[in-house]
This record gives sequence, C-alpha cells and structure tokens, in this order.
Amino acid sequence: MTQTIAPRFRTLVLLLLAAACALLAGAGPASAHAALTGSDPQQGAVVDRAPAQVSLTFSESVSVDDDSLRVLDPKGKRVDDGSPSGTGGTTYSVKLHTGLPDGTYTVTYQVVSADSHPVAGAYTFSVGAPSDTSVSASVQEAGGGFVGALYGFGRYVSYAGFAVLVGGAAFVLACWPRGSGVRVVQRVVVSGWLALTAATLMLLLLRGSYTGSGKAGDIVDLNLLGEVLQTKTGAALVSRLLLLAAAALFVAVLFGAYDKREDEEKRDLTFGLAVGGAVVASGLAATWAMSEHASVGLQAGLAMPADIVHLLAVATWFGGLTALLVALYRGPADTPVPAVAVRRFSRVAFGSVVALVVTGTYQSWRQLGSWTAFTETRYGQLLLVKIGLVAVLVGIAYLSRRWTAQLAGAASPGVVRQREQGEKHEKDQKGEKAEKERVGASSGRGNEKAKGSEKAAGSGKAAASGKATGGSKGSGGAKGAGAGTKGTGTGAKAGGKGAGGGKGPGSANGSGGSQRAAQLARQRAAVDAARQKRQRDADPNRFGLRRSVLAEAGVAVVLLAVTTVLTQTEPGRTEQEAKATGASSATTPAPSTGALTLDMPFDTGSQNGKGVVRVELDPARVGANEMHLYVERPDGTAFDLPEVKVALTQEAKDIGPLPVAPDHITTGHWSASGVQIPIGGDWEVSVTVRTSDIDQVTVSKNAQIG
Repeated sequence: MTQTIAPRFRTLVLLLLAAACALLAGAGPASAHAALTGSDPQQGAVVDRAPAQVSLTFSESVSVDDDSLRVLDPKGKRVDDGSPSGTGGTTYSVKLHTGLPDGTYTVTYQVVSADSHPVAGAYTFSVGAPSDTSVSASVQEAGGGFVGALYGFGRYVSYAGFAVLVGGAAFVLACWPRGSGVRVVQRVVVSGWLALTAATLMLLLLRGSYTGSGKAGDIVDLNLLGEVLQTKTGAALVSRLLLLAAAALFVAVLFGAYDKREDEEKRDLTFGLAVGGAVVASGLAATWAMSEHASVGLQAGLAMPADIVHLLAVATWFGGLTALLVALYRGPADTPVPAVAVRRFSRVAFGSVVALVVTGTYQSWRQLGSWTAFTETRYGQLLLVKIGLVAVLVGIAYLSRRWTAQLAGAASPGVVRQREQGEKHEKDQKGEKAEKERVGASSGRGNEKAKGSEKAAGSGKAAASGKATGGSKGSGGAKGAGAGTKGTGTGAKAGGKGAGGGKGPGSANGSGGSQRAAQLARQRAAVDAARQKRQRDADPNRFGLRRSVLAEAGVAVVLLAVTTVLTQTEPGRTEQEAKATGASSATTPAPSTGALTLDMPFDTGSQNGKGVVRVELDPARVGANEMHLYVERPDGTAFDLPEVKVALTQEAKDIGPLPVAPDHITTGHWSASGVQIPIGGDWEVSVTVRTSDIDQVTVSKNAQIG
C-alpha cells in the first residue's frame, strides 16, 4: 500500500503546483492600483494655445522620478523639462517648452502607487487642431514582461514560505511538541524559512526594474537598488530580512534545545517560545501590511492590524496543514502523529477560519465598496473565486474532523489495550516459531560437530602410533585432538589458542559472529519498522485522514495563488471610482474629435415609461459646444417625450447647475447649439425626462469635459 500511495502523493503535489503556476501565469501583469482621475489638458482635448504645463491627478498618492511624466510632440521628441513637481502626493505636473507648434501631443506616465504597485498609461491632446503623430499612445503595461513574471513568482514563493514557516512552527508548539524531533517536520519549517529568505532577496533585486524600465539588465544595477532601499517597499523588504534573522534563532531553539528537553521541561519552554514566535510572525506579517493595500485608502489604521491577523490566520491554517500532511505521509513509523495532535490542530484550524471570515469580510467591504463590484470588477470576480475555494476548503476540513474523531475513538484506552494484546500474542507466536527453528538448527550443528570430533580423534591416534614423538606433535600440532583447529576440546568453542601458541579458528568465528549478529539486528529493526508502517497505513481511519488532509492542502495551494493574484489586482472600489470619473488606470486615447457620448437608462414608473436617453456633446471642450439628445425605447425604437431638460454642474468649483433647453428636431431627437463650458473638469450631466403630466425622473452621469 505504501508503494502505491507515494507515487500518487508526488503526482498530485506536482499537479497542484502546476495548476498554481498556471493561475499565476494567466494573471498577467499587475493592474494599476492608483487610477488617473483627472488631467489638464484633458484627454482628447483641443486647446487654442499651448499650455505651460501638463498636470495629472491620481486617486491616491504616488511616487515619481524624473522620467515618470513625459510629453512628446508629433515626431516623438520630448517637450517637457523632465522634473515633475507634486502637490499633496496625488497631483503632479511637468512644465513644457515655450512656443510649441500646433499638433497632437502624447502624454505618458509611469508612477508607483502608495500600495507599491506600478501604474502606467498614456493619452493625447492637441494644440490648435489634431494632427498625425508618430507616437503610439498605447504603452507597455507597468509590471509586465519577464521581470514582472519573476516578481509575481517571487511574491507567491514569499507568501508560501511565510505560511509554511509560521504554520509549521505553530503546529509543533501548539499541537505536537514531540514533532520537534521528527526530521521531516524540521525540514518543512526550515524549507519555509529558506523560501521566504530567498524570495525576499529576489524581490529586493527585482524591485527597481519591476517599477521602472522592466529590463532584465537593471536587476543588477546597484544605483537602482540604492533608490529602492529609500522607498517604503524597500524598507519593508529590509525589515523582513532582519526579522528572518530572528526567525532563524527561533527555529534553532525549537529544533535544538527545546527538542532535547523532557516533557516537563518542554511545557516550561513552550510559553516563552510561543510569545517570541508570535512577535516575530506578527512582525513579518506587518511587512506586507505596511507596504500594500492595507496601508492606503479607507481606515488604514484599522486595516493594517486586520491584515496582520488575516495573514497569521492563513499561515496557521495552510502551514499547519503542510506540516501535518508531510508527517502523515513521510513521518517515521515509530513516531506516528497521535490523534490528540490532529484533534488539537482541528481546533486551531477552526479558530483560524473564524479569524479569516471576520477579517476577510472587512477587507472585502473596504476594497469593493458595493455589491455590484463583485461582478463588474476583476478584483470582485477573483474575490468570488477565493470565497468559493474557502468554502470548499471548509467542507474538506469538516471531513477531516470526522476522520479525526474516528481516529481518536479508535485510539481509546480499551481499543489500544486490545490492539496491544493482539500484537503481543502475534509476537509470542512468532517468537515460539523462531525458537523452534533455532533449536532444530542447533541440534543439526551438534551432530555435525560430533562426527568431526570422532574423525579428528582417529586421525590423532594414527599419528601417535606412527611416530615416537607423536605425543608432542599431537599436543602442539595443528592436527592434534586436544586444542587443535578441528578438535572437540575447548579451543574450538571458546576461541582460545592452541597448545603451541597458534590461534585457533574460534577467535575468527567470534568476530564474524558479532558482525553477523549486528547485521541481523539491523534487518530485524528494518522489518519491524516496515511492519509498524504497514500496520499504521492499514488503519482505515488514518488512511482516510491522510487523503482528506492531502485534498485540503491541494485546495490551499490554489487558494494561495488566487490570493497572490488579488494582491496584484486593482481594488474594485478604485476601479469603479475611476470609471465614474471617466478615466481608468489603463487610459486609452479618445477620438481626435473630442466628442462625448453618454447613455443613461431611465424609468418613470408609468406605462411606457422606460427608455434610454443618449447625450452627445461635440467637441466636449471649453467654449461653445453642440449638444444632441436621442430618446429610444428598450427595443431601440425612437419615441417622443413631453419634455426633456439638461443641466450641467461642477461641484468641485461650485458651478451650476447650468440649464440647457434643447429644441425638438424630429421623433426622439433634440438639439442645442452654443452650449458653453466655462472651465474644464469633472462635470455632472443631468437629464430630466417627463413621460406624462405627473411622471418624470432625473438621471445623471459624470464626465470629463474641457
């Protein structure tokens, strides 16, 4: 059975790792976590005179360098001075050269958001009139390419290493203190420490290229590394390395001095190790909380502690599962995982699930902000996948708890006593059989020795009768019947020397016998270990527990991959806010005409009161504009309304509402000329639709105009 399980175990683990890697590979580069919410000049705007500077506004604070903001003329030549200036961390501007000719200009930006993720994009505006341009407004997404893939892999390994290190150590301290002496458990925890250390060093080297050029050659740029060390993320990575040094000391004590103590002394050390380990583990978790999503946005002071608790709960569950799985499959036969340890871990895992649900619910509200974000944003869709995986994981954990209960019942005192009596009876029967075989073999060897003695004695007599000095030769020679090599005297049995001082074969037989005995002892020990392992693996309760824990760990591997992708995805709240302001983190250029189109569904609540009103504003810039309104039923047919009114409001500047009274042109079509937009910015376009004398409704949308 063991030979069948081991290949299946390796195959399943490889398949799970391959699935996790495929999920990470399909995740793509990191999405922007700070959205571009405004710009001056606006995207697609046509201005009469060249502006003195270009300003960009983001949804959260960002960091920039000299090449973060670029403005290129139609031929691709830079026309900015290359030194961005910021106000408040969310708005940055760059000055332009004087006397710029008419044409279309391209603005590109690449900054780093406050939650450590790179943001890149581009858009165009025109001076005088649009023109052809040789510059592509589509730029490579930040955090992509080979370096981005390596960085994403490093993040996954760092999360996995943290979970295995913290969870494995917690499993030993809280559930199975004797596991500190099990070699495979030691290897699991040490492997977690090595993985986290290597991944942290890897992220530190990749960071500069990941947020900058994306070139592999910049990985070894020491100047770039020095700049990274001055950033918030660089400080977090360095702090993680320092805490890993303390974690190494903790692991050395756990598997060194702690393991060598007796059970009574271990209980005295457990509390101190638990406190020290909790401090180090919380510090490691804080290096993520203080540099990623939790550190920015709403309620950062509450979000960071919640994120630390969330990470510790994940590590305790996932890392404990890993240690338990390895101990069940690779643990020594003479030190099986006891049922009480599995039962303790079941309680610890339940507490971790409760902590995950509480902190996860809070994080979901904070990152999404609305129910629609679950389905309308990529972050929400990934979060739904994560919730589903957690539900599956909890279901499998319930099965594991059932196997644990059955295993504990099978290990009750009465059952154990019956099992021990059966094993003793089986051992006694085997001992009696072995004794009979040994006695039979001994009697056979005695008969052969007797025959040999008679032959040796006859030979001695013949030699004595043939020569006068035969007695002396017989007593000292090699063929004498006394203490010679083949005599029946004491020399052969005791391994002593012959009368003439020569060594008899008894000495050689003695050393050979001791070697043979040691070899037989090793073989018996191996056979006993194999028998114990077969008996252990044949236990249906333990076998069922192993399978359920393996499935649980497999789902946890995929869940960790989804969590890693979530940390690299733009939060749903940010994405929806960007859409509401008419901009997104991945800005695409608007048509050169600058026309604006808004579709707004309405429902007045009366019969035939449903429809869609479309507002078209051309060229959607400061000054005079032409507005067209089209009203259609849900099936797409145009129809007339008793009244349609439009109002424009800019709350940021306390302007408006500015009323617009369009003229009816034809069925379902209204138009207004000379609609004045005094300044550019975020405008609210409100349309009041009346379908009867008493039924009317006002719908609105925000748009960047000017």
